[in-house]
Amino acid sequence: MGFRSKARECAFQMLYQWDQSREPMPRVMGHFWKLRASTDRTRALAEGLARGAQEKLPEIDAVIDRHLQNWRFERLAAVDLTVLRLGVHELMHVPETPGKTVIDEMVEVAKRFGEADSPAFVNGVLDAVYHEVRQEPAAEGQRPRRKREKA
Repeated sequence: MGFRSKARECAFQMLYQWDQSREPMPRVMGHFWKLRASTDRTRALAEGLARGAQEKLPEIDAVIDRHLQNWRFERLAAVDLTVLRLGVHELMHVPETPGKTVIDEMVEVAKRFGEADSPAFVNGVLDAVYHEVRQEPAAEGQRPRRKREKA
């Protein structure tokens, strides 16, 4: 696994921990790095991604909500939401990273930490966001859907 993949996974874990605990991000990061060894390069990228997503949360959540079809934002699983937040942040605010790379990496994180249908769901939402924020039209009829029914 390359340093960027490791950094994205670490960023996901820190952002998830922050979302669940709402402790200050510096405290979350401090606790996280006590348990996980990493290179300075990986650590810097991970912290930048996690902090960036946290700081832009209202904007990111609005983008996610806009791209959900047949699913309510409040009903998203915490893991899926965190993966989406991180992916949307990178798509919107880290333009030097190719969009397809961001999507592929976030799908891998969803495979590792999410449910069975998480990777396809994350792929669909991030692909729609990618086409919006990177100014590329999406293929006709391709909108992300959840297989589960609304409750």
